[in-house]
Amino acid sequence: MNKEEIKKILPHREPMLLVEEANLVEEGKAQGFYTVKGDEYFLQGHFPGNPIVPGVIQCEMVAQSACILFADAMKEKVLPVYAGIDKVKFRKQIHPGDKIELNTEIFYAKDPFYKIKGNVKVDGQLCMQGEFTVVLVKEEN
Repeated sequence: MNKEEIKKILPHREPMLLVEEANLVEEGKAQGFYTVKGDEYFLQGHFPGNPIVPGVIQCEMVAQSACILFADAMKEKVLPVYAGIDKVKFRKQIHPGDKIELNTEIFYAKDPFYKIKGNVKVDGQLCMQGEFTVVLVKEEN
């Protein structure tokens, strides 16, 4: 699914929409992609002369790339929100020009709670990995 199709699922919009493509790999597994252009707001001071994608942004990218796993629930006016982030490790820096591969897999589900294993790779090299708890919260009008 491309960026416009993702916008039909996620409520995020620029500059906080941080995934350009998302695909269902198989039931319970998704993959997303984002290419770092260099002009993103989160690079403007992180760090001058050596821009690096912040870890918290990488965590947000993982969550957004998992959107396709919750596409059906999102039609019911549900908002996926973080409830926990565990065992996160950062292995390699991500810079402008890098094409980020985002991999997610649900390993626990008891609606409305879901636990996801996620990782971030660039050129096949692991940059970040962790476990993320997402809660699907019913939106109020």
